[in-house]
Amino acid sequence: MESSAINVFVQVAETRSFVAAGRLLGISASAVGKRVSALEEQLGVRLFHRSTRSVALTAEGALFLERGRRILGEIEAAQVELSQRNLRPRGRLRVSLPLVTEPFLSVMGQFKQAFPDVDLDLEFTDRRVDVIDEGFDVVIRSGDAPDSRLTARRLGAFSMLLVASPDYLARCGTPQKVNDLTRHACIQFRFPNTGKLQVWPLDENEVGTDFQLSTAIVCNNLAARISFALQGLGIAYLPDFAIRQHLDAGQLVHVLPSCSEAGTTFHLMWPSGKHFAPRLRVFIDFLCERLASMSP
Repeated sequence: MESSAINVFVQVAETRSFVAAGRLLGISASAVGKRVSALEEQLGVRLFHRSTRSVALTAEGALFLERGRRILGEIEAAQVELSQRNLRPRGRLRVSLPLVTEPFLSVMGQFKQAFPDVDLDLEFTDRRVDVIDEGFDVVIRSGDAPDSRLTARRLGAFSMLLVASPDYLARCGTPQKVNDLTRHACIQFRFPNTGKLQVWPLDENEVGTDFQLSTAIVCNNLAARISFALQGLGIAYLPDFAIRQHLDAGQLVHVLPSCSEAGTTFHLMWPSGKHFAPRLRVFIDFLCERLASMSP
C-alpha cells in the first residue's frame, strides 16, 4: 500500500470532495477517483459513500482515516528525523525526573558534557506531571506507562528492598518473619499525588488480623527516607539502585528478602507524534545506553 494512495484518501476525507482533493494534490478529480477505487479494492472495503452531490465516509472509511493520519504522521516524522540526523543537537530540553539522586544526577552531568549545546531544564519531583499540558519534552517515570498520548521507552528495571542500618538492627533486632515488623519502627512513603501510604509487599498469610505497620516516620521524599534509614531510625522500603552504594559499603542491610519486589520499571516518555528534534533523540539514546545496567 503506497503512502501516496493514503494521502489521496485523507485529502478526500478531509475535503469531502474529489475535485477539491485533486486541486490540493495537483492532479485531476478522475485521477483521485482512480486512486481511491484502487485503495478500496486493495483493502476489500468501501471507504466512501458517493453521490453526484457529496462524498461521505463509510464506517470503515472513518476507521481507516484515523490510521491513515497516523501513518502519514509517522512518515513525516521519519523524514524530519532523517533530515536532521546530521545536525548538531542544540537548544533547550525540559525534563521531569523523580526525586532520586543516583543514577540520574551522574548521567545528566555526563550528557551535558557530551552535548554542551543542549540546555537542560530539569525539574525533580515525585508529582506526576502532565507532560503535554505543562510543556515537558520528556519525563522519566517509574511503574507502568498507560498514557496513550505518550510514547514510552523502557530504561530499566529495579527491585524494592526492606533495609535498615546495622546499628538499628543491633539495637532492635533483625526481623525473621513478617509479623516481627509490628515491633519495629517503619519509615514509610506517602504518595504526593494521592496522599496514600506506599504498600509494602507483605504476605497476608504470614500476618495476623490485627497486623499494622508503625508510622514512626512518614515522608514523601526518597532522599529523606534513605537518610533516616542510614541514621538508624527504622526499617525502610527503598529501590535498590538508589541505595546500592550503601548496601555495598555495609551501611544498610537487606532484611526479610521474601518481601522484596522485583520488576518495577523506569520509562522515558514523550508526547506521541512529536518530531524527534536532534536534542531529544540523542537524550533518549544516551540515557537508555548509560542506564542499561539498571536492568537485572
